[in-house]
Amino acid sequence: MPHGKQLESISIVRVKLVREKGAYYSAKSITNPEELASIARKFLDNTDREVFLTVNFSTANTINSIHIVSIGSLDRAIVHPREVFKAAILSNSSSIALVHSHPSGSLNPSSEDILITKKLVQCGEILGIKVIDHIILADDQYLSFAERKIGGLG
Repeated sequence: MPHGKQLESISIVRVKLVREKGAYYSAKSITNPEELASIARKFLDNTDREVFLTVNFSTANTINSIHIVSIGSLDRAIVHPREVFKAAILSNSSSIALVHSHPSGSLNPSSEDILITKKLVQCGEILGIKVIDHIILADDQYLSFAERKIGGLG
């Protein structure tokens, strides 16, 4: 040790994507919000709380991965850009779609839904990962922000 100073340890880390179980779906690529809602519904059907996930896409618009970002309470889920884009970056995605459930059955986006969408679109622009849609699932219905031109999409 130089001159009696005690050295401090610095952590060395390695970032790794861990793939969990797979899910089967028939679509090789997603061409519309209805297909996206159908795939996401497999993960979000019958949820009793808000669940927010991302569907991460390759440059060929095929699904790279699906990532559950947050499991919330009855009427909200905490969503932070760092958590939204983490899996997209690790799976080399060029674009993502946001999806969350509304257990209340209402398709109406809250002001928080619109605000976080705008924020995530801006973050995606900075990172070079395009946010292509935000889908709300409620019962057997869906709402597409891109179709309705909400939150900077469409």
